[in-house]
Amino acid sequence: MRTSRVRADTTVVPANVCYPTDSGLLAKAIRRIAVTGRRVHTAGGAVRTRLRDRSRAAGKRAHGIAAKLRSRSQLGRDEVKDGVRWITGELADLAQAAARDAQSVLVNARRALRRAQAKAAWLAEAGVQDRVAGRRRGRLARAINDLSTLLQATAKITEQARQRIAGMTPDGASRVVSLHDRDARPIAKGRLGKPVEFGYKGQIVDNDDGIIVDHQMHAGNPSDAPQLAPAIHRVKARTGRAPRTVTADRGYGEAAIDQELTELGVRTVVIPRKGRPGAARQQVEKRRAFRRTIKWRTGCEGRISTLKRGYGWDRTRLDSLEGAKTWTGQGVFTHNLTRIAALTA
Repeated sequence: MRTSRVRADTTVVPANVCYPTDSGLLAKAIRRIAVTGRRVHTAGGAVRTRLRDRSRAAGKRAHGIAAKLRSRSQLGRDEVKDGVRWITGELADLAQAAARDAQSVLVNARRALRRAQAKAAWLAEAGVQDRVAGRRRGRLARAINDLSTLLQATAKITEQARQRIAGMTPDGASRVVSLHDRDARPIAKGRLGKPVEFGYKGQIVDNDDGIIVDHQMHAGNPSDAPQLAPAIHRVKARTGRAPRTVTADRGYGEAAIDQELTELGVRTVVIPRKGRPGAARQQVEKRRAFRRTIKWRTGCEGRISTLKRGYGWDRTRLDSLEGAKTWTGQGVFTHNLTRIAALTA
């Protein structure tokens, strides 16, 4: 595998989530609490603890927000915003009330699970096994875990909604944008059609043959520059030699990154510097070889487009960061097999 020249670039791999809004997340959380609470009751946990289903009330308020937005041509902009904030506050109150009820269910269900486990241990000592009761305990344990995770997410979503109502912007690094994919984060890459995407940040490094020699997925939106040297280190470890030339876009353009790559054994680093470079640096970047390598680097954007169109990088269908790594890794594996087959044909 040739690694004389490699190029790096980053992209966003969207998570399998709908566009998140505070009101939508709150309404979904309220419905999920009701459904998960019924699962706990069905499995035999906290059967006498009442859990009120507030899904209908949450649905009415969510439809009320949609009606407000549809009528914004007749109403003033400020009036519509105030109405949306008011309804979102009501949804937050409903979510908190549902979470309080569900917390009581959770406490009593855990108590019931401990009693069932103690009974199972006593029967096991007596040499008796009840497989039906064992499956029921398993369902109860899973429902309890799901409800506990859901209540944590609901508390975070409610906090975010309160911040929005107060006129503050929640921290994007910790903002919850999905109930089922807690690792997905909002990522702003400056695209005109999609200024903010929700998912994970991926980096690829490919060579002259179009084979991806390294890829990595990250939660949130870390800076591009610190990711490059570890990627080249992994390439060096796999192939036994450092690439002769490494190029990337201006997002990686820092003098410290050039130094790190040189220490790894890279002879030529072709990365435009951020901001306005000095006169000496401008002379370096105007050289014909530098400009030619930069033009070759733009092909990495085409490689990312290929991954998105044909190899699953347009959206990860597996939840969590580990799921996104698995999904994109399979796409890279398939892409590389296709490229190698084409090169050896």
